[in-house]
Amino acid sequence: MSDEHSSPIKNWKQLAVVVSLAFLVPIILILIVTQLVTGHPKASTPDDKGVLNRIKPVGEVVMAEARQGNAPAPTSPAPTMVAAVLAAATPSAAAATSAAASKPDGKKIYDAVCMVCHGSGVAGAPKFGDKAAWAPRIKTGIEMLHNVALKGKGAMPPKGGNAALSDAEVTAAVDYMVSAAK
Repeated sequence: MSDEHSSPIKNWKQLAVVVSLAFLVPIILILIVTQLVTGHPKASTPDDKGVLNRIKPVGEVVMAEARQGNAPAPTSPAPTMVAAVLAAATPSAAAATSAAASKPDGKKIYDAVCMVCHGSGVAGAPKFGDKAAWAPRIKTGIEMLHNVALKGKGAMPPKGGNAALSDAEVTAAVDYMVSAAK
């Protein structure tokens, strides 16, 4: 009889070695290939500043508060909702700035908040200066317009979506838009 059809594995120990190698060899080969593809092995101490510089965002949002007195100016120009520059060098300048602070500038508030929707007419907002669109709203009365701006209506959120605005600032912006539409 010929031994052509006999197995090279003669006992259970040989079988265990062959089965374990059948699992380990492909896993080791895959690990070696992944190390070759991904490049050099990991460094023991990563360069945090280099990584942070590569992944930092393109732009930054800076919120600045109003300054008083001789407070230092911000290091970078930062847009604020209501730009208030309070330079109180003399008592008369302080009185003038407090009077200006008591009556908000409707144009600045419009430019910072309201222009987003009322500049282009987003979601049915009447465009700034469009007399035909503002006429029916003006007929309801200025108090009604103030109330709608403060509490919201339809697609318009309360205070134009900026809850940080005071009621006086919102009404000043409404008055500015209404004056442009008359």
